[in-house]
Amino acid sequence: MILEVINVTKRFGGLTAVDNVSFKVEPTEVLGIIGPNGSGKTTLFNLMTGFLRPDKGSIIFNGTNIVGKKPHQIANMGMIRTWQLVKPFLRMSVLDNVLVALYVRNGIIKGEDEYRLVGRATEILELVGLNHRKYATAEILPQGEKKRLELARALATEPRVLMLDEPTGGLTTTETNEIIRVVEKIKESKITVILIEHNMKFIMDVCDRIIALNYGKKIAEGSPEQVSKNSEVLKAYLGEKFYVGS
Repeated sequence: MILEVINVTKRFGGLTAVDNVSFKVEPTEVLGIIGPNGSGKTTLFNLMTGFLRPDKGSIIFNGTNIVGKKPHQIANMGMIRTWQLVKPFLRMSVLDNVLVALYVRNGIIKGEDEYRLVGRATEILELVGLNHRKYATAEILPQGEKKRLELARALATEPRVLMLDEPTGGLTTTETNEIIRVVEKIKESKITVILIEHNMKFIMDVCDRIIALNYGKKIAEGSPEQVSKNSEVLKAYLGEKFYVGS
């Protein structure tokens, strides 16, 4: 087990955004977190990555309770996240965007080691399907390629756990299929992935297991097939009025 969330709760005034949520994540697993808007998914991500502190509970990453640690400390431990709104260095080349992340991870270096990092950046760009764009400036990339560049920059930090916040948000079907291909390659490289996603095809295609939230509570957990048939999940998405149980 690489990550365990134990009875985590977060309140904002009278609103309980995350309500006593617990789950475990195994190494190399792809875990999906789903739920209607406002169900607590992004708040949970923010708690796990140090941008918020839980009011109650523990978050154990690789044997260490990370509650109270700063986001950069958690990132240095190997848990990296992406954001819904990507923000590459627009005036820099695609290659340099990835090199910045590699320099942060490996330190500022010169000489032969610098050539090694350029080679590593090229490997990462090849993995995400952007090597043909490496000398283009990031600002000219369409949204789908910017999302893949965000993945490349995250991969350059050598994460143990990669957390993706709506990686297909706003993308076309073709662009979504490219992200699916990249996540499958990331999985082959033995990196654990946790993702928030509304695109159910994406969730079904790439996830080993899914957790469903509603009103901050965990309402289901299991394989994609199990969760897609769960009555509480169907009610959360369709509403009590439209759901007729079997």
